[in-house]
Amino acid sequence: MLLKTLLSYDVRHSAINQLWRLLSGPLLLLLVPIYLSAEAQGYWYTFISLAALAVFADMGFSSILLLFSSHEFAHLKFNVDKTLTGDDKHLVRLATLGKFALKWSITMAIVIFPLVLVAGYFFLNSKGSTINWQLPWLIYGAASVLVFLNSMLLSFIEGCDSVGDVQKIRFYISVSTVAVTALLLFCGEQLFALAIALLSGAMTGLILIGYRYKKMLLQLYNLGKDNPHSWASEILPLMWRFAVSWISGYFILSIFTPVAFHFYGAIEAGQVGLSMAICMALFSVANIWVSISTPKMNMYVAQQDYLALTSTFKRSILLATLTYVLGLATLFAGIEMLKDYLPITNRLLSSASLALVGFGWLIQLWINTIAVYMRAHKQEPLVAVSVVQGLYVATTTLAIAINLPFDYLFLGFFSALCLVMPWVFWIFRNFKRSYL
Repeated sequence: MLLKTLLSYDVRHSAINQLWRLLSGPLLLLLVPIYLSAEAQGYWYTFISLAALAVFADMGFSSILLLFSSHEFAHLKFNVDKTLTGDDKHLVRLATLGKFALKWSITMAIVIFPLVLVAGYFFLNSKGSTINWQLPWLIYGAASVLVFLNSMLLSFIEGCDSVGDVQKIRFYISVSTVAVTALLLFCGEQLFALAIALLSGAMTGLILIGYRYKKMLLQLYNLGKDNPHSWASEILPLMWRFAVSWISGYFILSIFTPVAFHFYGAIEAGQVGLSMAICMALFSVANIWVSISTPKMNMYVAQQDYLALTSTFKRSILLATLTYVLGLATLFAGIEMLKDYLPITNRLLSSASLALVGFGWLIQLWINTIAVYMRAHKQEPLVAVSVVQGLYVATTTLAIAINLPFDYLFLGFFSALCLVMPWVFWIFRNFKRSYL
């Protein structure tokens, strides 16, 4: 069974995508400190962290979209030409879900992204600098809108048991983004490399989605406009729970670079950003086992196949943990061996701070996998956990930044995850008992 999983279409293309990220990620992480000054590196990662405020546009809707589309697709299948066939009731529901998602996404993009752009401008402008960041920030903000719309489309498609196809599209997006980033860094374009590359990747994604799924999307559009269905009553009761969790997630994972930028400086923000980017890359590679299983777990719940659900969950969390631990060990071994030869090690956090970040992301991997299992049931039992964790991390991080040296910045992050993990496990155990 494990061999069959390892050789499946979804795993193959997910593995290709993640292998590419394993190769391209370190390349970019090397190029940034080589071609950017320490101050420009700080602006680079602060851009990325500020753009993460787009969580207020998403608010977990992309995960809800994947979840609900999986439940409907459990009764459908693809034809050879990528149109859909199956139970008419669920086909219409899927079509109207797509229409609802499109309206929601466009509305949130119009409302949220201008606010993020303006707020980011004033935050970045608070530091006097000769770095040319204004126009790159404008381009980066505009590109973020397209990335957001891409994310919604890909979540909807991925829910239709299309993990492998979505991973192929994400691979081509990543190739485009990395190639443009590297080229523009070589040409000395500094922050423009980040902004224009994001725009290039977003356009690549939209083109590929249109080319690959044009017939399906057109089929669903025609069905949706002729068959009205109100999804608000089904989605909104769950939406606020996801929204609270997602917004809390910003304070749990993305607050550190802006805080470092404001209280310590651009150089320290660059160290935080680069270190977090490395650990997030390890998380993303390990999380491949969870990502490829998410639509399947959603469909197993819709089909009430709880034996397959439990088996898939256990396999996913085991493989994810082993992958992450191996990656983290490789990271620290590499830093130790290269510290006297590569300047990149001076752009990272201290070993103690990096250990707090690295092991914190391991705990986050466990929490994420447990959350995927429970959300497959159209439930979000971790709202209280997310709120408490987000408030704790935000409060302790700000207190540390105001009163303590830079090396203590991630104490709140790591201690929060250690404190909430037993709580999450207790909720998960009780949740399983109520269904099995």
